[in-house]
Amino acid sequence: MEILTAAIIISLLHALIPNHWLPILAIGKKNKWSIGEVREVTFFTALAHISSTLLIGLGLGWAGNHLTEYVEEITHGIAPLILIVMGLIYIYRHYKHRHFHLHGGPIKNDSKKAVIISLSMAMFLSPCMEIEALFLMAGIQSIFLLLLVGMVYTIITLVGMVILVQIAYKGMRKFDSHKMEHNAGIITGVTLVLTGIASYFIH
Repeated sequence: MEILTAAIIISLLHALIPNHWLPILAIGKKNKWSIGEVREVTFFTALAHISSTLLIGLGLGWAGNHLTEYVEEITHGIAPLILIVMGLIYIYRHYKHRHFHLHGGPIKNDSKKAVIISLSMAMFLSPCMEIEALFLMAGIQSIFLLLLVGMVYTIITLVGMVILVQIAYKGMRKFDSHKMEHNAGIITGVTLVLTGIASYFIH
């Protein structure tokens, strides 16, 4: 249960990060795209980002599920330790003022097709590493939990990004994106650490 809860929290934070959808909004506004066009571009770029994250995550989960057949210590000790270490890394980054997530550079060609291709490539090559340790933990426990984490991550990220870009398109002008990224980083770190500790003692 703690792994699923952590997956929901991190997926929500992941969808909130402005670097995921702000470039799409800025390009859409510049090119006078309709809200439907902005949603379309957001949908496809989000799918690309989700795809690479799932490929890595499901691979880690599958490996973790098979490793437990041979090394019982992985379930009880090593996997929770991985979560804790990753959490501490994100907390460290928070205090070192490093961004939680960064994606791609400026798009030179403003056609919708070019934007979709360029941003999709950038997003595919920048998977959400914050959640990958949860895939490993889920796979160790069961394939069902692994698939559930993947489904939760996919739905929340996809729907969240589309909703946020629509809200922003309709008038959300002022928000501190740096502060949002910074807070997401510390919350992610704490979530991973607490999940690792809970996994160790609840096992």
